[in-house]
Amino acid sequence: MVRDRFDNCITVCNMENFDPLGIHTGESIVVAPSQTLSNSEYHKLRSLALKIIRHLGVVGECNVQYALDPNSEDYRVIEVNARLSRSSALASKATGYPLAFVAAKLGVGYGLHQLKNSVTQTTTTCFEPALDYVVVKIPRWDLNKFHGVNREIGSSMKSVGEIMAIGRSFEEAIQKGLRMVGQGMHGLVGNIKLNFENLEEALTHPTDQRIFAVAEALEQEWKIEKIHQLTKIDCWFLEKLANIISFMHQLEQLNSLELISKELMLEAKQKGFSDFSWHG
Repeated sequence: MVRDRFDNCITVCNMENFDPLGIHTGESIVVAPSQTLSNSEYHKLRSLALKIIRHLGVVGECNVQYALDPNSEDYRVIEVNARLSRSSALASKATGYPLAFVAAKLGVGYGLHQLKNSVTQTTTTCFEPALDYVVVKIPRWDLNKFHGVNREIGSSMKSVGEIMAIGRSFEEAIQKGLRMVGQGMHGLVGNIKLNFENLEEALTHPTDQRIFAVAEALEQEWKIEKIHQLTKIDCWFLEKLANIISFMHQLEQLNSLELISKELMLEAKQKGFSDFSWHG
């Protein structure tokens, strides 16, 4: 959110955590714009955020973090950060809206209608960005460097950085992102098999490798509803991950690269598959 001294106020970016409440935002995969909120839920949270920033009298940039009950429109405000944060950098890059620049200008007295967006060069900063693509943020952990460390993630933050991936679909963005984390992965699939001694335990108690535990469960043809019950990850996200697994099985039916048609190759790339994904 940004607000100027004239009480002009806009929402710049709405983001959604892939993981449920209980996992720190810095530990969670984050998706922008939100994918699983209904129109009613989105507009309710948006109007509440506008009321909050106006009530507090913030001039500059501010973000509001909610917990939303997926079975109703009941919500809680977790925190309000009236400052630039790591999420602000993500929102700026994701939307092309220069939050730090705008916040500084608003702080010295400019209005949103008086500033030009330095990225687009055509719109003023009172225009809300509209995204026709999906952005995924994935945290990066270096837990392998520490002996005896507890790999479970929760309300405290252990991640040491993050990556951002952009795609036309969630499947493309998540696979590109998992390659960029720098842990030797080629995406959601096509990786060296991780050994999960107890897959149900790996899904119930989140670690830095849980998304690969979800992929393993989908490969073993676990029902999406069962995975949802164990992880509390929204079924929409699980369905999208299942799409990747399903397409991988389709590619595995082909014995050579020459058998992949142009249309199939295009679909593979649109789903974020790397050239390594169908090796073996």
